[in-house]
Amino acid sequence: MSNLLKEMKYTSAYLIPLCCFIGFYFGGVYTWLTIVFSFIFTPILDAFLPTTEEVSESNNKEYSKLYDWFLYLNLLWVFGLVIYGALQWESHSYTRMENIGLIISLGLVLGTSGINVAHELGHRVEKKEQLMAQALLLPTFYMHFFIEHNRGHHANVATPLDPATAQRGEYLYSFWFKTVVFSYVSAWKIQLKMLKGQFFSFKNSMLWYHIIYVVYIFSILYMFNSQVLMYCVIAGIVGFLLLETINYVEHYGLQRKLLPNGKYERVQLHHSWNANYTFGRIILFELTRHSDHHFKASKKYHTLEHQTSAPELPFGYPTAILCSLVPWLWFWVMDKRLT
Repeated sequence: MSNLLKEMKYTSAYLIPLCCFIGFYFGGVYTWLTIVFSFIFTPILDAFLPTTEEVSESNNKEYSKLYDWFLYLNLLWVFGLVIYGALQWESHSYTRMENIGLIISLGLVLGTSGINVAHELGHRVEKKEQLMAQALLLPTFYMHFFIEHNRGHHANVATPLDPATAQRGEYLYSFWFKTVVFSYVSAWKIQLKMLKGQFFSFKNSMLWYHIIYVVYIFSILYMFNSQVLMYCVIAGIVGFLLLETINYVEHYGLQRKLLPNGKYERVQLHHSWNANYTFGRIILFELTRHSDHHFKASKKYHTLEHQTSAPELPFGYPTAILCSLVPWLWFWVMDKRLT
């Protein structure tokens, strides 16, 4: 029982969508609860909780399905909150400040319970889990991430070839433009290469994604109204910008060496920033142990290890995100840590 309770720590990830639900239900100051939880409460816990190198057993068959269901349940949170939020927006007259809080809150859910979990499931080999990953990417209109991340980012990370790797001195806001546009272009290139240039193919996932987007948009418009659609779209944008901000933080300024043969060295532990802060890593399903993930992408989230040889962020992801929004502060903190 004690071991089971220990593994239940990953249900802490549900606190983010729970805060969002509370915001929609109660309104008022609670519409900002998700933001306060994510960017004030979580950094405080990260600062005071002791860090640990704990890791679940990779061959722990007793809880293997439990670890998976922690991820699967996010489908209910993501689509449940999109539907519930749409219903609340249609039936309630929130103030402008309440709407801003709710849009950002829903965007945070779409970025964490959505894209982050899709990132984990997208590395799995089972077809059902890959389908779940793509479904979780739908509300952020970022389904191409499934293709580009696995076949592009992991191959080209920490090189100029990767649009999701920020160069030293690169501003977050220009990085947003670069990574959003060129990651999308890269996904199309990868897809067409896989299909040997056949655009009109039943296997063209990129084409299917756009058809699904149209169905999604018109479904919201049909069931609700144009204002609700606008809020859902903006929340989706917040979600994918959160992802790209995390990408900015995870690989900022780190570069693989170009070898004499014209190829880049193999991805090593020192090509990703680590952040082993206890609460932040648990609510993000160990995403912050990013160096180990890139070193061996097939490892499931609960088996990722804290690698002491990897470069360490001076703070957890929420604080890093806030810091990156102020370029001069980010450069002042991070550039001196680059070799």
